[in-house]
Amino acid sequence: VDANMEEESTKLQALQVQQQLGIQALSIANSSMQNVLSLFRG
Repeated sequence: VDANMEEESTKLQALQVQQQLGIQALSIANSSMQNVLSLFRG
């Protein structure tokens, strides 16, 4: 049971990291879009 819990915990951590990376990627993409739009407005 302990090994199973440890495996699930590892999977959960991996998912959380993926989620954080996804959020960062969206954030970067969003700020890039803002920069592009500001160039067009300029």
